[in-house]
Amino acid sequence: MISSLREKLTRNDFVRSALEEKADLSAFKQRPSLRVLAGVFAIAFSYVIGWPAVSALGVAAAFFGEPLILLIGGPLIYGLSHLVFILGMFLAGAEYSMIFLRWATRVAVEKLLNRF
Repeated sequence: MISSLREKLTRNDFVRSALEEKADLSAFKQRPSLRVLAGVFAIAFSYVIGWPAVSALGVAAAFFGEPLILLIGGPLIYGLSHLVFILGMFLAGAEYSMIFLRWATRVAVEKLLNRF
């Protein structure tokens, strides 16, 4: 069972290239680009306009006695926070996520191969 798993893993192009190229985390030592910084800012901003903004709308709806403020504004602001989060992931997430995933794959497969 282990040998067939080992065989399947080493046949996978992604795993093989991560092992052959000795994928590491050296890219995290470099200064991030403006695009990555903008993406991280957008992700952080999406948390600010998520539940805190919905809560603020709830307080405003109670204060003014207008439940429509929360009923209409809540889903709109929450949906907007999701769009901002997706934009942030688009700007920052793909490049660094792939670097980390290649490194994690290499480490996991090497440990698996060394153990069995």
